[in-house]
Amino acid sequence: MVTRDTDVVRTGDALEGLHVLLGITGGIAAVESVRLARELRRHGATLTVVMTPSAQRIITPLAVRWASQAEVITDWDGDLTVLNGVDAVLIAPATRDVMAAHVHGLQHGPLMMALSVARSRRVPIVMVPSMHHDLATDPVTEDLVEALRQQDVEVMWGPEEEGKRKTPGAVELVAHCSHIINRNRPKRRQVVITLGATRSPIDDVRFVQNTSSGATGWAVADHLHRHGHDVTCVAGITTAPPPSWLPLILRTPTPESMLTECKALANDNIDAWVHAAAVLDYVVGSPAEGKLASQQGPLSVELVEHEKHIQSLGQDCSQAVRIGFKLESGVKQNDLIHRAVAQINRANMTAVVANRLEDLGRTDKPRGYLVDRQGAHFVLTDQASMNDALRTLIERGPEGSN
Repeated sequence: MVTRDTDVVRTGDALEGLHVLLGITGGIAAVESVRLARELRRHGATLTVVMTPSAQRIITPLAVRWASQAEVITDWDGDLTVLNGVDAVLIAPATRDVMAAHVHGLQHGPLMMALSVARSRRVPIVMVPSMHHDLATDPVTEDLVEALRQQDVEVMWGPEEEGKRKTPGAVELVAHCSHIINRNRPKRRQVVITLGATRSPIDDVRFVQNTSSGATGWAVADHLHRHGHDVTCVAGITTAPPPSWLPLILRTPTPESMLTECKALANDNIDAWVHAAAVLDYVVGSPAEGKLASQQGPLSVELVEHEKHIQSLGQDCSQAVRIGFKLESGVKQNDLIHRAVAQINRANMTAVVANRLEDLGRTDKPRGYLVDRQGAHFVLTDQASMNDALRTLIERGPEGSN
């Protein structure tokens, strides 16, 4: 609950328990530091901030202290002992001067000291340059970026706009940083998530389609990505926008193309599958070529049963964690759980998220129920609890889920 103007609403836990050192240098993008500090806190980070003298000419330490609710070190008189306990260093914006100084080990201020400590302790370092296009494409800058990457520094370029390489927005930047910070933690997995609706053509302009916005799948994918997992999304038709920072989204609008893509991915020894897509159970048997003429009276369309994806993938994914989704209508909770268990046994799943159609969108009803092989079920109160539950299953692996 927000009670003071310094408070933030928690929107995630990818940085929970992590101490992030935020370095601010003299690029004009330093004006975005207030938004960035608050976004880091929204995901659980504890901050220490180090500002260079040039950064202090653009934004005041008072404003940054308000946003970060942390100590702001501005010179050698600050408490430098905190540098020994950081889990990650984020420099945003990062000037070319700071990038060059770090490459060559120069020590002209507490920020450079923090970077040297992080390098010696192999703490993740992320630098986000912000500079004019001509400076960004200068061969010297390119050499510096390559030297930084050889030292395991993650250099993150933002979009090119108005002749400048700008920093990404705070939400996108924190999403990327969370992934970078977490990706080397234990039990990170390769995960495939299917999501969205699928359609089957009646002719070249008409189709049969089920209903799914893709919002649940995007939310799960975002959560896992921020926690350092390697996420691939196989997406059908979606109306909810995907997070722009997800690294790989494969568009598969039909049941056939989605299944083909999943079978190809299964050859890559995927660790976990989340089958959140609303795949058509019935498809058009014989789609017409071109466009069927209108105003010709009733139109009969033959629908034929399509193979179940989760069952077709069972053998290819037998060594992976597999989580399905089950949507029913007009059934009691006990019947819903029984049907979820039947799906688990039929398709060799690890668990199923079971929902009732009439409960969706209601704040007085659970988001769903996570059901395991034995029929034990856990109430998912909201999307956040679903994200956490699925991540727990995925990180346990197939042995820990049995």
